[in-house]
Amino acid sequence: MSIKIDQAILHAVNQGADGQLECRLRPQPLAQSLALDDLVGELHRLYTAKAGKGYGHFGVPLNDDGEPDGEANEAFLEAMTAWHSGQQGFVEFSAKAGQLLGQELAKYDFATGGYLLLAAYSHIASNYLFVALLSPKASVSVSDEMDVQGSEYLDLSNMQLAARIDLTEWQADPTSKKYLSFVKGRAGRKVADFFLDFMGCVEGVDAKVQNKQLMKAVEDFVGQEELDKDEAQSARDAVFDYCKTQITTGDTIAMKDVSDELADKGLEAFYQFTSDGDYGLEEEFPADQSTLRQLKKFSGTGGGVSVSFDAGHLGERVKWDPIRDTLTIQGVPPNLLDQLQRRSGKGE
Repeated sequence: MSIKIDQAILHAVNQGADGQLECRLRPQPLAQSLALDDLVGELHRLYTAKAGKGYGHFGVPLNDDGEPDGEANEAFLEAMTAWHSGQQGFVEFSAKAGQLLGQELAKYDFATGGYLLLAAYSHIASNYLFVALLSPKASVSVSDEMDVQGSEYLDLSNMQLAARIDLTEWQADPTSKKYLSFVKGRAGRKVADFFLDFMGCVEGVDAKVQNKQLMKAVEDFVGQEELDKDEAQSARDAVFDYCKTQITTGDTIAMKDVSDELADKGLEAFYQFTSDGDYGLEEEFPADQSTLRQLKKFSGTGGGVSVSFDAGHLGERVKWDPIRDTLTIQGVPPNLLDQLQRRSGKGE
């Protein structure tokens, strides 16, 4: 993985005498080392592969009706801009970020602290600023003298409070709504929105909605073209394969590129079709793997039943009767068949 680290720093988030979490600042950047390369490289890999990220930008928060709700919190943006323009050093910028984080933490009853990491690095043709609150985890190690001792390590796999700013996109197109991405939390406000508030960011492009609209457009398009079953699935596969490549490389979906993929299948008018339709698709938007998987598979779980099958089997091995609300499967998978036979006493 080709990552070039410019600067990185860690600040400790600890519980103060008053019981509140506060940020203890490190006075100098982390020294360049193989360990730092491994840390930032692994964070980049894990973050890029993480599903369900949100995308946004610096701006004014909006209410549920999409109207401005309060004023923009520009303190982080101002400090970042001063660093990026060379008016302020990286350490000074990170210290300001640490102070802002401490102020935001004071509003909530967080049980544990961690380490605030800021890393400026480049990968391929983009410059990034990675910001994360990493949790320490207790472990046991053995010393060279064979003594057992306690230690701590950073729990990278459980990264929940993290954001990444594409500095290249932010500088080239300040009006973009997706140059900042963040991990969407599982516990609501205290996880995802809390981190956005600290940085003064708001959600912009809803990747899941955009991907659902793309799938709807593909289905409508293949229906309009009156393709046979195999041709329609081939078109879906072409879109899925392109999007999967974008996910792997961390790039966005470009509608013109999707249209080109379908044009290779002899379907020339997809871009115009989506432009004329009421799909609300951006020219470019992030890929959402869990949504796009529906181009290849049908799956669902409920009431103790879980079903999943390749889309190409619908109408052949798998038949749906919407009136009776039933699925009929011809050719039960061998491992499932074996379990059924054993339970019924018909197995060997």
